[in-house]
Amino acid sequence: MDLGLSGKTAIVCASSHGLGRACATALADAGCAIVLNGRHTDALEEAAAALRDRGAAVTGVVTGDVADDGVQRALIDAAGRAPDILINNNAGPPLRDFRQLDADALHAGLDANMVTPIRLVQKVIDGMIERRFGRILCITSGSVKSPAAGLDLSSGARVGLTGFLAGVARQAAHANVTINFLLPGLFATRRLEGVHAFAAKAQGVDVAEAERRARARVPAARFGDPAEFGDACAFLCSAQAGFITGQSLLIDGGAYPGLL
Repeated sequence: MDLGLSGKTAIVCASSHGLGRACATALADAGCAIVLNGRHTDALEEAAAALRDRGAAVTGVVTGDVADDGVQRALIDAAGRAPDILINNNAGPPLRDFRQLDADALHAGLDANMVTPIRLVQKVIDGMIERRFGRILCITSGSVKSPAAGLDLSSGARVGLTGFLAGVARQAAHANVTINFLLPGLFATRRLEGVHAFAAKAQGVDVAEAERRARARVPAARFGDPAEFGDACAFLCSAQAGFITGQSLLIDGGAYPGLL
């Protein structure tokens, strides 16, 4: 399927590894020029080289914390104009018992996973509305629908982001600008390694047993492949997805047992 994205420009935050990189790869394969972002120059340059080897156009490689206003401006400048696509992505706070979260930790988690994505949307959405095309996708977490111990701060911040931008989505829909949310379950990324380590300690088992128990809870009997997450991202950014907005798509292999 031609997704109608040839010639579009996409900013993909936190895209040197994991799900962000998978989204950047899928969008590049669909014809987008990509602006990459991450905290480590070596990893970013490797990701950029891999995309260029696939024939992709990488128009910017911006190192730094996306919460920094200067980094946000550099991302937009690298796009050459307000981007056609924004993939909001940021690492979640470390897994921690909620009793251990002091005020600084609470504010840091909210800033990274709620305030920062909102600020980026504020910077790009008017240009999208003016051009009558825009796709904003926020990578949140399956814990938005199914809270998990240790992820309380991550879940809370991302629920707040979802509620805030769900209203914004309705304000921009008239201009063919959509805002949606991808909720990953257990995907084979570096983040999952931390989840297993936290669970192992909490359950009094080794990491291998914690991983086995986690896999057993997934009806698909496996962890997700980041590439399939990237493909879902690319579709929600496509021309064909213009009637989908304000929605949260859970991709978890059937682990969440609810209907809604």
